[in-house]
Amino acid sequence: MSLRLVLRGREPRWLAPVLVIVAVVIVFLLTAGPIRGAGANPQAAYQRYVLTPLTGTASVTEVVLAAIPILFTGLAVAVAFRSGYWNIGAEGQFLAGAIGATVVGLYLRDLPGPVAIPLALLAGAAAGVVWSLLPALLRVRFGIDEVVTTLLLNPVALLLVQGLLNGPWRGSNGFPVSDELGPGYRMPAVIPGSRVHWGVVIAAVLAIAIWIVMSRSATGLRLRAVGLSPAAARFSGIAVRRTLLRSALVSGAIAGLGGADQVLGVGHKLSQEVSSSYGYTGIVVATLGALTAGGVVLVALLLGDITVGAQNASLVLQLPPQMGEIVSSLLMLAVVSVLVLRRYKISWRRVAARSPGAAPSPGGSR
Repeated sequence: MSLRLVLRGREPRWLAPVLVIVAVVIVFLLTAGPIRGAGANPQAAYQRYVLTPLTGTASVTEVVLAAIPILFTGLAVAVAFRSGYWNIGAEGQFLAGAIGATVVGLYLRDLPGPVAIPLALLAGAAAGVVWSLLPALLRVRFGIDEVVTTLLLNPVALLLVQGLLNGPWRGSNGFPVSDELGPGYRMPAVIPGSRVHWGVVIAAVLAIAIWIVMSRSATGLRLRAVGLSPAAARFSGIAVRRTLLRSALVSGAIAGLGGADQVLGVGHKLSQEVSSSYGYTGIVVATLGALTAGGVVLVALLLGDITVGAQNASLVLQLPPQMGEIVSSLLMLAVVSVLVLRRYKISWRRVAARSPGAAPSPGGSR
């Protein structure tokens, strides 16, 4: 018997939901042992991870808050990947955006809110564009692989943040954290009494705009054409290099906007922990969301749900906080693995055994 993956002629409508359910079952079986070993009931743990954060208004707002930064980076990665530009540098662009917002907030402290917040957001988006420009130019001009160049710029951005916080931006208290930005740079809350800020509205508007552009405009058609087949797109008259450059810069701007939003809405200052690997998580979010705006929103909310649930499980069930990261990582890996079966099906083929008296094949040993 031989096992092969064969391309499907047509995907059944029920297949994708069934595969996601299979992935969830696989993750439950894989993590039940470690959870049991940590002294907790797996069923109670999963209830805390997934259901408990959705049972109260306060916890739901925390889920939304946790989803905001990865929603920005997921949308950024989705835009780039759609055009065939493999931007692995959303983490660095996110950090660059946080730096850009901090520059404005520290040196123009007295601006009023209606001016300060838009200016800081624009500065963050511009910083993300600048950070993404060099890899994009290297790709379109010299054909240098953007996977390597964008990835290598991520630790550079982190070192830049650390250098600023241990140098000119060290806080007045002596710790490597910047001073608070001016009072006009505090993003107001959407829901009074909660920590959910107007960044969620910006991200939602951005997701709707990306959905319209990608699915209802000629620009989106050109992006998808370049991503599917650059040679065919070039033959049809599409400027492939220009399209790649624009998608790369737009992707950097969205990631930078997310970094600025995180500083203005959550930290109100720059610290080394401004990004909890949001850029790398955005790659997973975009991939699981099928590079669509709606899919990115759903996956970002799911990860936000698990993040808040992991904190609850740690307090109530005394599970290690890292267990939530293990669950979410295994879930992402399992879903990506089983979704391969959307395009391919498993084919078993029986290999006929050669009879003892069969003649050797031509060119065989004599």
